[in-house]
Amino acid sequence: MSRYRLLRKNKAMRYLVEETRLNVNQLIQPFFVIEGSKKKETIVSMPGIYRFSGDLLLKEIEKYIKLGGKAGLFFGLPNKKDDLARGAYSETGVVQKMIRQVKKNFPKFLIMTDICLCAYTKHGHCGIFDGEKIDNDKSLPLLAKMALSHAGAGADIVAPSDMMDFRIAAIRKALEDNHFKDTAILSYAVKYASAYYGPFREAADSKPSSGDRKTYQMDYANSREALKEAKQDIVEGADMVMVKPALAYLDIVSLLRHSLSVPIVAYNVSGEYAMVKAAAQKKWINERDIVLENLTAIKRAGADIIISYHTQEILSWTINDR
Repeated sequence: MSRYRLLRKNKAMRYLVEETRLNVNQLIQPFFVIEGSKKKETIVSMPGIYRFSGDLLLKEIEKYIKLGGKAGLFFGLPNKKDDLARGAYSETGVVQKMIRQVKKNFPKFLIMTDICLCAYTKHGHCGIFDGEKIDNDKSLPLLAKMALSHAGAGADIVAPSDMMDFRIAAIRKALEDNHFKDTAILSYAVKYASAYYGPFREAADSKPSSGDRKTYQMDYANSREALKEAKQDIVEGADMVMVKPALAYLDIVSLLRHSLSVPIVAYNVSGEYAMVKAAAQKKWINERDIVLENLTAIKRAGADIIISYHTQEILSWTINDR
């Protein structure tokens, strides 16, 4: 019989036999950029996260880099919206301008951009309407144009989150045909129709004006479908695949990790972040301990990379002192 507690008797011993370890180089902070200057807007449901105009976001990224941040995921909020999401693929769009500024000031910073039409359409859906339905195939050229405009501005990774069928193939072809073969694609391959996105929709002003997204985002009751979606996106040209949300879907992260060889990304989403912050403000939990436990669980399930709103805070902590 073994005395398993011998391997837990002090910190040094626990660190020595630790099976899973967070790597800060594999954490990504999301950023929200708005038009204008000298603007910093509070997001009520996401304490500590803000919408920044480009000039102030550059300062925020500088602080993030000094803490050790290596990469960011960018979401844009345009001043004008229309039915064809023209701001999404405009060369002077809010994200396109931000990419150029970041690359000019911090050329080694890894830029990942969200590719979706929801924040740019009047109706707030992720594709284009034909009558009362989202037309999958009519949406693909616009998503490809958006990805191409981000690549042209200097994005290192484009991340389609719309969940239209065949959008990875359309984006890969557009990138290849226009000499952006070095731009990687991170597919939101497994994105569930989740209630955990509520705070994000406030942050990105992307709540649907009618209906919901259940005809294109996945049913949270399904797991086999997740593997089908991810495999197809890889065949179409995705370099990495994502599971979103993370904490309620650790079984899906594990399923993909054991079935696929590409990097697996997990998105620790806004609702997960907001619940931790709310409980911490009530002093019901130790925020630092909960965050590190949550992200270690995501890593243990098989995620190679974690996108989390906690990232910038984590970089200011000594994460191994636990």
